[in-house]
Amino acid sequence: MEYGGGDDEARDGTRWIVLVVRVPAEPSRHRVAVWRELRKIGALSLGQGVWAVPDVPLFADGILRVLELTERADGEAVSLAATGRGAQDGLRLRAMFTAARSADWAEFMADCGKFEEELTKALGGAADGSGRPPKLTLAALEDEEQSLERLRRWHRDLTARDVFGAPEAAEAGERLKVCVAACEDYAERVLAALHQVPEQRVPEEGKREPGDESGR
Repeated sequence: MEYGGGDDEARDGTRWIVLVVRVPAEPSRHRVAVWRELRKIGALSLGQGVWAVPDVPLFADGILRVLELTERADGEAVSLAATGRGAQDGLRLRAMFTAARSADWAEFMADCGKFEEELTKALGGAADGSGRPPKLTLAALEDEEQSLERLRRWHRDLTARDVFGAPEAAEAGERLKVCVAACEDYAERVLAALHQVPEQRVPEEGKREPGDESGR
């Protein structure tokens, strides 16, 4: 059996950065900070303290932050450039990394669903049959627009990290478009309600409105 690593043609061509990170258990905030940064950049966990990302410029800043946080915590970190020994190794890493991105997209689409539900509630009983009055105010609109902007940023971040193209990415893009359209419709309803001229009540003949002293 050959252990020399195989020839280049047997590999899938993807290079990886493998991080081996060890942070003291206490104080725990350091270990949590490193873990959060690794999760933030979408690093793939290969085991306790071992993480991997594709060797592309997108992840460079995140890797530097992980190394800095580890050093600040008096921990140890080693970064290695690696490829799979053979094509199957490389493809397996790609599949694992893409599966992690698929999970991210699933979480994103679930939040899109929650956003749509919130808009439906904001439209009141006419939309969801609850009988509640609609929340057609600028404050409510601002809250929903902030939620939509969060979804947009999240979509951009996930798209950037999805190096190999998870199959859920296209559906997630369509879900975001639905959210944008729903928010635009809500905005139009809010503005229409705010611009609506209140109905003027005509007093009955022979009766004066409060404050009307013209009859004196």
